[in-house]
Amino acid sequence: MFSKKHLAPAIAAPAPAPPISETALRALANPYVGASAAAALFILVLLTLVALIGDPKASSPVVRLSLAKIGGEAAPDGWREAMVRGGGQPTVTEDIFRLSETPIGADAALGEATITLEGGAFHAADPLPQAPLAGFHSQGPSGPLPIIAANGKTPAEAYARPFTPNGRPKVALVIGGLGLNAAATRQAIDTLPPEITLSFVPYAEGLQGWIDLARAAGHEVLLETPMEPSDYPDNDPGPYTLLADSPGSETVKKLEWVLSRATGYFGVTNYLGSRFMTSDTGMNAFQTALRGRGLAFIDDGQAARRTGPMRASAARIIDEQLSGQAIDQQLLAIEAGALQHGQALGSGFAYPVTLSQVAKWAESVESRGYQLAPASALASRR
Repeated sequence: MFSKKHLAPAIAAPAPAPPISETALRALANPYVGASAAAALFILVLLTLVALIGDPKASSPVVRLSLAKIGGEAAPDGWREAMVRGGGQPTVTEDIFRLSETPIGADAALGEATITLEGGAFHAADPLPQAPLAGFHSQGPSGPLPIIAANGKTPAEAYARPFTPNGRPKVALVIGGLGLNAAATRQAIDTLPPEITLSFVPYAEGLQGWIDLARAAGHEVLLETPMEPSDYPDNDPGPYTLLADSPGSETVKKLEWVLSRATGYFGVTNYLGSRFMTSDTGMNAFQTALRGRGLAFIDDGQAARRTGPMRASAARIIDEQLSGQAIDQQLLAIEAGALQHGQALGSGFAYPVTLSQVAKWAESVESRGYQLAPASALASRR
């Protein structure tokens, strides 16, 4: 049998509220006290909302994690003390980092960078400004032509790779024949350090795109000018070949077609030309046109005795013999020439073996006391 105590109602009537004193009533009637109470209530509500959903001014909710235990593992000892300002000298701890089995690609991780897989090193791209630069070209009959800017600055200066000598002997290389073979062209752009100068064939399809890629990787660029060889026409460099016996006006006309193929080059180099470069008439017209357009002329050594605009001549062609050992010997000879004369320039073609040997050589040449330089840094007026 249940007692009356156990049969009492589950919900009891509320007890009467204690009477409000007359002093409290007068305080609530005060407008300043009422405003303060409202403000305090507003702040309390706001802090509660921020704690629940995060800062309303932020673009996304705030997620709070316990620092004492993250990822199911306890935080290292002393983490609380390390967060206190002035808590003493920083400490170095050893830890193990587990890498993802599906890492992001090199392009996404490094941005503008050229990776050299051999040796585990990479060269920063150090991109050159995209061509054309304002004020350095005008529209010609067949396309844009380089011009000297109104302030006197030349395209040779504007499009050359910047260079600061460090007092060491300078070594430079020009790798040519680019633009016709996509794989070789991409290999040269991607695997050679940006100090290596690249030269492109004017007949290449998508020439401007290749030049843009080369400059984005930091390479300065030359445009190849086909010139008459001694065995012409059996060896024919194409319809816009500069011929030794042509009038000067015809030489300039063909040269301007070559120059109009693209923008972004600091000068031109010869493709063949053993006969043309012996012609005073042809070379005078050629070099006068280059001087008027503010371009440099970098040759493979066949025009070493010629004077003219900004000039440099290669001391050696490094790949006349297509073997790794022969190319290495030529590269060492260039180093010896730089040691003797303060600088030396070599030239080569984009053969796979040439690209491979030059990439390996460039990785260590500066450790032997030389400075790798763009070809433009070796050019001078003669």
